[in-house]
Amino acid sequence: MNRKILFATLILLAGFINISAQEQTAELQRSEVKKLESMVGQWKGSGWIQQGAKRETFTGTETVQRKIDGLALLVEGRFTDPQGKVIHETLAVLAFDPKLKSYRFRTYLASGISGEHDLKIVPDAYLWGFSFTGGEVRYTIKTANDVWFEIGEFSKDGKTWVKFFEMKLEKVK
Repeated sequence: MNRKILFATLILLAGFINISAQEQTAELQRSEVKKLESMVGQWKGSGWIQQGAKRETFTGTETVQRKIDGLALLVEGRFTDPQGKVIHETLAVLAFDPKLKSYRFRTYLASGISGEHDLKIVPDAYLWGFSFTGGEVRYTIKTANDVWFEIGEFSKDGKTWVKFFEMKLEKVK
């Protein structure tokens, strides 16, 4: 009988320890995601994107919302050309991975392309990007004084960078 009580007590104790560890992990994630707070809101503005020789201007919105009690941010972007044709539409989830000790930026484009990328916080900016056969792409996002300014750059060698994207949005909510 004593062994059964001891065994049951150990099972309950292990369960409480596991719940406590999960709560601590969630609090760490919330704390880290809170560092991205300047991105949260409704943003509206314009910019341009260059793909090959073709340069297109656009207007649109970027909406960033806190989700699952602050554990992640949902990012939705929709941008149209002057004729109203959608030229860039995106959905992304930003969260902190406590095992990797880094921010993960999971992106989905209307073109069907998706990916998971690191996002880094540097003084006054957020950086993210990716490598592929033929080069690297990096994005720099600055959010200050209710303005979201973002550029995208491409490099074949990791040393010489060419800007192919720029947008400036203002916070409307």
